[in-house]
Amino acid sequence: MTRAPALCAMLARTLALAAALGLAGCNGDGAGGFSGYVEGDLVFIGPTEAGRVTALLVEEGTQVKAGQVLAKVEDDLQTADRDAAAAQLKEAEARLANARSPLQRPEEVAVLEASERRAAAALDLSRIDLDRQKTLVPKGASSQANLDSAQHLYDQNQAALDEAQRRIAAARIAARTQDIEAAEQATQTAKANLAAAQIRLDRRSVKAPADGPVQTVYYRPGEMVPEGRPIVSVLPPGLVKVRFFVPEAQLPKVKAGAPVTVTCDGCAPFTAKVSFIAAQAEYTPPVIYSREERSKLVYMVEARPDDPAKAKPGQPVNVTLGAAP
Repeated sequence: MTRAPALCAMLARTLALAAALGLAGCNGDGAGGFSGYVEGDLVFIGPTEAGRVTALLVEEGTQVKAGQVLAKVEDDLQTADRDAAAAQLKEAEARLANARSPLQRPEEVAVLEASERRAAAALDLSRIDLDRQKTLVPKGASSQANLDSAQHLYDQNQAALDEAQRRIAAARIAARTQDIEAAEQATQTAKANLAAAQIRLDRRSVKAPADGPVQTVYYRPGEMVPEGRPIVSVLPPGLVKVRFFVPEAQLPKVKAGAPVTVTCDGCAPFTAKVSFIAAQAEYTPPVIYSREERSKLVYMVEARPDDPAKAKPGQPVNVTLGAAP
């Protein structure tokens, strides 16, 4: 299916070359125009990965818009990869949240706070007893042993309160900075994997890159599309061109950007602008370039139609220099 357009274009080009060579000998001044044909650079559209066509939403000749879905390819594997990537992202986000949260739950912190209050109450009680012993011992109402015991108990309660406060502070600290950074990197990686999986899934829906008519359908639903092969081809209007051949003697008259008039059998004349002039001749005689042989040299020239809708690919045309009056 893909060789037929190429063969047609080759045949049209051969015929145009033959006609141009005929003009070179019979119409040396170029007054009768130059022979050529209309050609279109097709855009071939297909999946980036092999798969079976599940839906074909256009037919040959259908006018499509940029971004329109043309066909769909089986996407079971790509959907599974997307779902797995989404699950990995949720897991990474949960690990990150856990790394940023305190090491202990609020209920556990509440228990430690209760211990802190109990230690503070015991410390207040031991302070009162210590102050009383310090008053009684100088008066002989209490012994030095009682004062030492009161001081020791006070010191113990002070240490217990300090320990409770440190436990609370430690419980409220999040994970180490390195753990948080590692969790953040894992989350970013999971997001990138999900985005890549989504792109692969989206590409299973083959979309038109530009406006234009569908030229050829190469695969139908149920058929297996190899990697890199197109399902359909589209011809955007901006890729239509007129290709004609100018004898060597007339080439200086052709300038890039200059207007030309294109005529064909059964169609209204239309204008185009020269967009390309070949640097090498299309035909080289097998002898030295005598004056007679130079007349056989023709150069390929391309022109872009001002109204691409008037140009039909494969159509033989005649091109004259200048815009029609």
